[in-house]
Amino acid sequence: MSFTELITTFANNLLPILLIAAAGYVLGKTLTVDSRTIGRMVFYIFSPLLVFNLMVTSQLNLRQALTTVGYTATVIALMGLLAFALGKLFKLSRTHLLAVILTVAFGNTGNYGLPLVKFAFGDEALAVASIFYVTTTILFNTVGVVIASLGHLDLKSAILGVFRLPIVYAVTLALIIKSIGMEIPLPLARTIEIAANGAIPAMIILLGLELSRIEWSHSLRALGLGVSLKLLLGPLAGLLVAGLFGLNGHARQGSVIEAAMPAAVATTVVATEYKLEPSLVTAIVFLGTVFSPLTLTPLIVYLSR
Repeated sequence: MSFTELITTFANNLLPILLIAAAGYVLGKTLTVDSRTIGRMVFYIFSPLLVFNLMVTSQLNLRQALTTVGYTATVIALMGLLAFALGKLFKLSRTHLLAVILTVAFGNTGNYGLPLVKFAFGDEALAVASIFYVTTTILFNTVGVVIASLGHLDLKSAILGVFRLPIVYAVTLALIIKSIGMEIPLPLARTIEIAANGAIPAMIILLGLELSRIEWSHSLRALGLGVSLKLLLGPLAGLLVAGLFGLNGHARQGSVIEAAMPAAVATTVVATEYKLEPSLVTAIVFLGTVFSPLTLTPLIVYLSR
């Protein structure tokens, strides 16, 4: 793994994402931009249609999809347990511990992970990564919200909230269409393709906009633990679990990259909503995103071999 290979990999795969995200960041700092509206547009239109398009056009079958779901749940559970154990070892307060668990367990698998997988490994790996993203979204909106709520939300409400996620219906519909071999009419197929093509740029811009609103934290011990756990142990956990699940080729590439992503921007929204150390959570997200090329670049090179 030469220095030239690392630089080339970074420039070809990570730099384009970071430059567009930087444009979103500058936009958010200089103009009044309603990122919530853009987020809703991505959440309700672009993201579901991107996942739908990937699933109906890929060679991914139901068995592979279910394997990816199991892999994703295992990685999230493992990272959450590691965060809990090390948080206890470092004697973090209850709220700091929960904030670290939330950010370490749930990575930025959407507006950062999906474009990175596409650039690095192509559409077949992206189809696998999209299943990882969907599974993460569902678990985040149930388990993640319960963690952040500190008892303010019951489990039933969190589970029912899953049925308000458009992406769940996109996946279900795509699986039905693939199972019956239905061909989508050309006008509708082109409509879906146009929206799917717009998803990734919108996701990256939204990432920059959200990062422009990051707060700082003085909880340096919890901050350091959250960032280092996610960036250093995330790739290792991803590779370990990939071996246990027997993942190879594009399935391994897409899944492991998603497992290695820094903390999800969405954790800042939930942390703010439930007053779970929002400054700590947003600082972990920001620093994790900034330093992520240091771990993601060599990981991409390794997975490409």
